[in-house]
Amino acid sequence: MRAITWSVALLGLSLAGPLLAHPVMVDSAAGTAGRAAIAIARQTGTSIVIADAPIASRRVPPIRGQMEAEEAARRLAQAAGGRAVRAGSAGWRIVAIPKAPQSRNAAQRRQLPTSVSGPPPAPVQPLEPAEIVVSASKQDAMLSQFAGHVSLLAGEDLALGGIGGTERVSERIATVSSTHLGSGRNKLFIRGIADSSFTGPTQATVGQYLGDLRLSYNAPDPDLRLSDLERVEVLEGPQGTLYGAGSLGGIIRLVPNAPELGVVAGSAQAGGSLTQHGAGGVDASAMANLPLLGDSAALRMTLDAATQGGYIDKPVLGMENVNRTNILGGRASIRVELAPEWTVDLIGVAQTIEADDSQYADREGAPLVSSSPVVEGSKADYLHGQFIVSGWIGDVRLRSSTGIASQNLRERYDATLPGGNPRLFVQTNHTEMFANETRVWQPLTGRVGWLAGISYTHNVTRLSRSLEDEVMIQPTPGVTNPVDEGALYGEVRLALRKGLIASVGGRLTRSVLNGTDRSYQITADGQYDEQWWGSRSTTAFLPSASLLARLGEKDSLYARYQESFRSGGQAILGPRLQRFYDDHTATFELGARHGQSGSDMFDLAASISYTRWTDIQADFIDSYGFPSTANVGDGHVWSASLSGGVTLAPGLRIEGGVVFNDSKIDRSDLAQILRMAVEYDLSADTIEAIEAQLALTQIPNIARFSGRLGFDYRRPLGSRLELSARGWASYVGRSRLGVGQYLGDLQGDYLDSGATLRIGSATQGLTLSVTNLADVEGNRFALGTPFAVAREQVTPLRPRTVRIGFDAAF
Repeated sequence: MRAITWSVALLGLSLAGPLLAHPVMVDSAAGTAGRAAIAIARQTGTSIVIADAPIASRRVPPIRGQMEAEEAARRLAQAAGGRAVRAGSAGWRIVAIPKAPQSRNAAQRRQLPTSVSGPPPAPVQPLEPAEIVVSASKQDAMLSQFAGHVSLLAGEDLALGGIGGTERVSERIATVSSTHLGSGRNKLFIRGIADSSFTGPTQATVGQYLGDLRLSYNAPDPDLRLSDLERVEVLEGPQGTLYGAGSLGGIIRLVPNAPELGVVAGSAQAGGSLTQHGAGGVDASAMANLPLLGDSAALRMTLDAATQGGYIDKPVLGMENVNRTNILGGRASIRVELAPEWTVDLIGVAQTIEADDSQYADREGAPLVSSSPVVEGSKADYLHGQFIVSGWIGDVRLRSSTGIASQNLRERYDATLPGGNPRLFVQTNHTEMFANETRVWQPLTGRVGWLAGISYTHNVTRLSRSLEDEVMIQPTPGVTNPVDEGALYGEVRLALRKGLIASVGGRLTRSVLNGTDRSYQITADGQYDEQWWGSRSTTAFLPSASLLARLGEKDSLYARYQESFRSGGQAILGPRLQRFYDDHTATFELGARHGQSGSDMFDLAASISYTRWTDIQADFIDSYGFPSTANVGDGHVWSASLSGGVTLAPGLRIEGGVVFNDSKIDRSDLAQILRMAVEYDLSADTIEAIEAQLALTQIPNIARFSGRLGFDYRRPLGSRLELSARGWASYVGRSRLGVGQYLGDLQGDYLDSGATLRIGSATQGLTLSVTNLADVEGNRFALGTPFAVAREQVTPLRPRTVRIGFDAAF
């Protein structure tokens, strides 16, 4: 290390000549220039020497993309503040840029000769923006070569103005929507694929991932704080070939910043907020990166804490601003470099969210007021751990990720009957998951790129319920749904000719579902009766195919076909249980792209898709007032989206997007009604309630039209400071809450907005943020409790909230 010589020659120089002449896939993480030189030399088959200690120790950003070796060396040199000099036929030296001689005064400067001995230093050329790598493709596909609609959000943009959760994603991407039961309780939807409003036994239609491993299997969005992320990737679905079950609508992938070897760094931000018509709140976040074991290991930690002020009043209880929410979470990562290009990562995540009360209000009467006579609320705890091994075997990359997750959600709903005593419905959803994914791949750098992988998931979900009042606690039926899912998958990408890329892939999945039900009929020995309802298995093959044509340097057209599915399970229906079965989607999509966001003056992406959805799993309210799940029939979804941005002036960029969805249930499953009526001896009222749901023709929770418009403005203030401002406005169209006679309420049809102003340097700054600029009440979600059928409800937006914050980094 002190010899100050970084020299890497990992491939024979006899092989380097051909490699130098062709683009290769370069993927160097953020860190020191010396570490980046090792990675780039290994991947390009060259020798890179940094003979200057200050340059070798400088931090450089990630260098990723498909490029020739010379371009990679040039990018590294400029990022480190040096210049690349050719050294032989297959190597480069990165050296400091010579400084011009300095004189003592201006007169002496005028007397200096206009030339000096030796060749002048080469002018530093500005770096061209690297192509975006879609890591969610699982084979490092370039965005220009990826057939599908992708949205990428930079982590630093998401953290501006205070650390937030998933709502930051839905604010910035028009195709992403959510229910609004509360933080840690919501379901997410993409591209019009929405099933229901409740937290039940069904698997989500959107897969959420931290790196390569899913956050949950059939549990709600854990709403992790989006702190210290490299970026968030959103792939519109289906994504069955790469991600398997539960990706009908698409996937949302969080990419955390990896620990940086040999670097000491940190950042922090804190703020205070005040909500109009409500209470105040505070938030804080901190990150630290520390080297371990010299330069061969590093630790990176984040800690987030927030208390969000309430704004709903309950005059029946004499309480104001009841819905305060407290969030505490963090993430720790350790990276160990076993050898050049071989690393081991350990990641741990923990978060708890506690809402003091619900966030819904009465539709009629005074705004922001609930007439509920009980204290509701929720508590969501989440734990997640990963062990990751990644490296290179020749020109092939390998990555194996193993993880565990535990998610526990306890919810309280007002279940008071008209004229009755106050009563609560309490539901607990506990999920435990073990998962592994191992894959090998070779990016498309010549004519062929390929991917092969294997995955295994074991998940157990326990759903328990009870009715509670001042006198007693009455347990109600519960259910346990274990599932074991194994899969083999692969994809091949072919460059048929210049500018024409085809891909074909498939996933073979085997799911085994087991389970028990707790009917809570007391046995002779005083115990609750628990019954095993057996097991069943499902084998599914999910094919995919695509074709992409490059029409020029910035334009491309693509067509793709892909499928996905969700496993069935057991749901509670009245006093008994009923099975629901797998559902399945198949999607045809046509799309076009122009330019690249962040590097081109103008960029545009458009797509139109048709989805056939069979045996749709959806929730409804049975005659007892409880939410249940059934297969309601077949349907289709037409979806069209358009997004893009334009730079209007230096430092000013406008971006926006619109999405249109047309969804229909065109075949109701009447056989399901008869089957349940016979098998479970249902009452006439229950049968009538289920029949009412099947009269619905529109898939719930998805607006026909939504749109977003935003701006980003930057202007230097002197030599060190910068003024930056960002703002957005989004319209969410009208949609229906759910299926059935009790879930016909309309929601949506509101405009939300926000803006953030920052003044500061790269290391320190002050921010001013305002959300819900127009103080719109709106109705984000037409459900607070499914039991208050005689009381219409709305979930208003958080009123206008002003936050002042400070951030610092070193």
